[in-house]
Amino acid sequence: MEVRFREVDPFNCWIWLRCGHPPGAAERSYLETVFDSWFFLGKLGGFNAENLQAHQEGGDLNWLVYEADEAERALPALMHNMGPMEYEEEWARCWLDLGTSDAFALDVLINTLSRLNSDVLEIEEVLIGGINEDWPIEETPDSPFALDD
Repeated sequence: MEVRFREVDPFNCWIWLRCGHPPGAAERSYLETVFDSWFFLGKLGGFNAENLQAHQEGGDLNWLVYEADEAERALPALMHNMGPMEYEEEWARCWLDLGTSDAFALDVLINTLSRLNSDVLEIEEVLIGGINEDWPIEETPDSPFALDD
């Protein structure tokens, strides 16, 4: 699975996936569940690199003292909006307003798509940001944070 980043506007970001074949109903269901679950975690602030206390502790988490005050001091990192998953032939795409969530969220998505590629659906390419000449964008979904042209 090749992953490429193009021009990324976090408030108006398309994620494109080129599959090895047009995804069937079951494969679409898995893919949509991945994106829905990932978005809900982001909407609730789960991708906040400013508060990674367990990760920063390292391998030994025994008796970790989790500092709630430190977690509360972290600035919010929230995703704002997600459009529906769309399909055309072997392509799938989803529009997102990533809001203030950290790039850490994209790493989590890429890791998850990599496992999905290994186990469920052949994903040949993931494109993050920009536009896709193979599938033009007719209209950008509404986002209260997107800039008007």
